Amino acid sequence: MNNFLLYIALLLFTVSACVSKKIAGNAEAQFSKADHAYIEAFHQGIRFKTKGRNEEAITKFEECLQLRQDDDAVYFALSKLELEKGNLAGSADYIEKAYALDPENIWYIQELAYMYFEKGDFPKSADNFEKLVSIEPRNIEWQYGYSEVLVKTGETEKAIKALNKTEDQIGINPRLSIQKYDLYIALKEPKKALLELTKARENFPKDAQLIATLVDYYFTTNQAEKGIEMLEALVVADPENGRAHLALADIYLNQKEKNKAYKQLSLAFESPDTDLNTKMKVLIKIHKSAYQIDKEIYDLVNSMVADYPNEAKVHSIHGDYLLQDQKEKKAIVAYKKALELDESQFPIWNQVLILEYQIKDYEALYNDSKECLTLFPSVAVVYLLHGVSSNQLRKFENAIDVLSAGSELIINDALLSAEFNGQLGDAYFGVKDFIMGKAKYYAAIKLDPKSSLIKNNFAFRLAKSKTDLDLAQSLAQEVLKLEPTQSQFIDTYGLVLFQKGLYKEALKFFIKANSINISDKIIIEHLGDAYSKLNEKSVALDWWEKAASIGQPSDILLKKIKTNTYYEE
Repeated sequence: MNNFLLYIALLLFTVSACVSKKIAGNAEAQFSKADHAYIEAFHQGIRFKTKGRNEEAITKFEECLQLRQDDDAVYFALSKLELEKGNLAGSADYIEKAYALDPENIWYIQELAYMYFEKGDFPKSADNFEKLVSIEPRNIEWQYGYSEVLVKTGETEKAIKALNKTEDQIGINPRLSIQKYDLYIALKEPKKALLELTKARENFPKDAQLIATLVDYYFTTNQAEKGIEMLEALVVADPENGRAHLALADIYLNQKEKNKAYKQLSLAFESPDTDLNTKMKVLIKIHKSAYQIDKEIYDLVNSMVADYPNEAKVHSIHGDYLLQDQKEKKAIVAYKKALELDESQFPIWNQVLILEYQIKDYEALYNDSKECLTLFPSVAVVYLLHGVSSNQLRKFENAIDVLSAGSELIINDALLSAEFNGQLGDAYFGVKDFIMGKAKYYAAIKLDPKSSLIKNNFAFRLAKSKTDLDLAQSLAQEVLKLEPTQSQFIDTYGLVLFQKGLYKEALKFFIKANSINISDKIIIEHLGDAYSKLNEKSVALDWWEKAASIGQPSDILLKKIKTNTYYEE
């Protein structure tokens, strides 16, 4: 209960009231010099308090006490000032002294009632609340306070009687009825509790608080149909009740009534009653639970982006939904906007880097992983992705440096170590250090002997460098036995045969790989290479030109096209 604090704002009014009463009572009296000093100090105290100079106000009121100790208004003023300082004990002492001097003052009784409640002295609080309601029985706030403190003292039935007395005087009031409902629920008398609500609703059929309490009652007592009926009434009575709209939307979704559900969701998101975190929880729940997202949910996400353009988490959930819709490039843009607003979120960085790797945007991956390393220098996977992009961009020396550094961060993760060693193998092959390249690939296979990808990449590097082609063929064959329909692995085996000079046999594997993946430009270029070696120049040129049309062509490929001649890298 915070009512005790609510009355701080009344200080100036109540103090002035006390002063004016005393001054009025002595208006015709002759003041002594001491009286003039007292009055001056008192008014200075009030002026300091009005200006927020509380310590100076306290000093002035304490000067008053040095001159006189019988003015309850001074004690009351000091009580308020000490309360504002957070000195509850000092505040309590002063208000008790004020009350002792003027026990009929309703303000002092009120302060004592709330003060004792805050201190947990419920019997004394009840005594003072009882005085208040006897003085002014129509004051609902005091009746609430009285009933609550009676509950604290274990006198729930007496609390209900107190509220009934108030109801007899002012008539049925929704807030009183809800208070009595809560008390009957505490007494485990649900029928009487429900009766209070239904009686009140006969008089106040559109009262939102009454309807909301009925919603809780029906759902708590497993009366779902009546609960839904009340929820539908509640959103009419209180159209800005975001929680009610959300609850109704959840029910409609479970009933497979999507149109109704989406309408309620939209109203909930428009409601100022629904905060950002609640909206985020709803969107995250839908994203996790739904295999396919309907257009209406995307509209909600887009409205969130428009409403909260400077919230990182909103752009993050936008990225999640775009990714769900297989719009990877747009998802990356959304995630990067989130990082602009909050670069400290590693999960978002990780999502960006993985997506850039998947769409083979190695330039972006290189730059973003480099920036990510400055923020998260102890995360091994970021070093790995930076190394991967370095290899793809033929920055082999940089790859060796960053992968070597990152591998030192790995603890008890054989598969991740295998990935690092495989990429280091690529990098060393790139700088033509074939001995170290082979050593790193052997280490990778030892750490992850079941990895077809590592073995394939090893075979590919051996073939490209024309090094140990028998080992390359053995590795490629082993991989194909395990995964015979993987176009990349079929292409590698064809490349090994090509490097051995077996061009007809290689062509068969390139054709097979292309039939599985018709848009892989590496396979398409290899087809052109094989046809060129078999002296089918026009066919070779067609394939090379097709490869060049897919993405950025290499200098070697452009040279092949220009001269219609095969060149090794």
